[in-house]
Amino acid sequence: MFRTRIVFVCIVIFTIKVGAQTSILNAADSLYVQGNYTKAIAHYKLYENPQEVSYKIAQAYQAIGNYQEALNYYKKSIQYNPDNQLVKYDYAKSLYKTKRFNEASVLYKALIETDKTNPNYYYHLGLSLEQLRDSTAIHFYKKTFQIDTTHQKTTFKIAKYMLKKRKHDSVDYYVDIGLKSYDTNVELISIQAQSYYWQEYYRKSRMWFEKLVDLNESSQFIHEKLSQCYAKTYEYKKAIEHCIIALNYEPQNTTNIYLLGHMYHQIEDFKNAEKFIKMAIELQDIPLDSEYTKLATILNRQKKHNEALAALNIAIKENPKNESAHFFIALTKDKFYKDIDSRVEAYEKFKEQFPKSPYSFMADKRISELKTEKFRQVED
Repeated sequence: MFRTRIVFVCIVIFTIKVGAQTSILNAADSLYVQGNYTKAIAHYKLYENPQEVSYKIAQAYQAIGNYQEALNYYKKSIQYNPDNQLVKYDYAKSLYKTKRFNEASVLYKALIETDKTNPNYYYHLGLSLEQLRDSTAIHFYKKTFQIDTTHQKTTFKIAKYMLKKRKHDSVDYYVDIGLKSYDTNVELISIQAQSYYWQEYYRKSRMWFEKLVDLNESSQFIHEKLSQCYAKTYEYKKAIEHCIIALNYEPQNTTNIYLLGHMYHQIEDFKNAEKFIKMAIELQDIPLDSEYTKLATILNRQKKHNEALAALNIAIKENPKNESAHFFIALTKDKFYKDIDSRVEAYEKFKEQFPKSPYSFMADKRISELKTEKFRQVED
């Protein structure tokens, strides 16, 4: 009878203990599901069977950004469950996240040996090798694609690689397949837009960049390229519109400011052209002969010949060998000076400085015209 009571008491204690442990586990699971990861970790650690909860603790630590502790508990979980491929997969991803790319690649290779049909193992191995600057990464991206042609991330990786190699037909191939299963993949659309851009198919490129804008994508890069595509197809007003948007991202980008001035020049809005070319010049601390020469051209179009000469003289100071600047000085004097001999002298001085210049033919032609003009004036 006494022995029976002892057994009964033990059963009751065991039942209470099991119930308490079950309650702790349920509470921990509930906290985890609700996103209260720190409290969930505390409850999991009270559970007496660590082999059952070490994986959950690892995931909770990862969720709050404590990657070192996450790695520690992934290791423990693998020790408890050496055949659990999911735990190893998550451990490998955590290694990658903490930039332990070599360790991650070793583990992904081991996972591939256990299952050669899982595309994600090959994809993540490719990511790890890419970070290690291992050229074989593309092989594993292609292997992923062979197993699963709808794998968007690896399709993008391959298409991007082909773009860098300027293998545009291959870009078309991979982008086309990728978009068949996900026609609004902005990464693939961007790759296609860039591919056409580098081939100088500006109208086609423009269409693909416009698709990105239609999908509410907006970046300095997108609007810069759209602006340049429109400029290349002589649609300067639209080019200006997108150049202005690009400048909103980086207001002091001297290249875009200069291009904006150039595009205003193309539509003969000389006031804005002058404004932005001057702005580009003020912001730069490099030789600016080209910019000053462009400014002089714009000033001449506004009949501001004196200012144009001043700009050209600055251009020559910036770069004394700039033939264009020297020739434009002669052109400007031709427009500005009334005395024919002074105008002829400007061209002859240019020819003397640059006897083999491609502008020499134009200088000779103009000298001949001016001498004829002077001869007629004498006759009259």
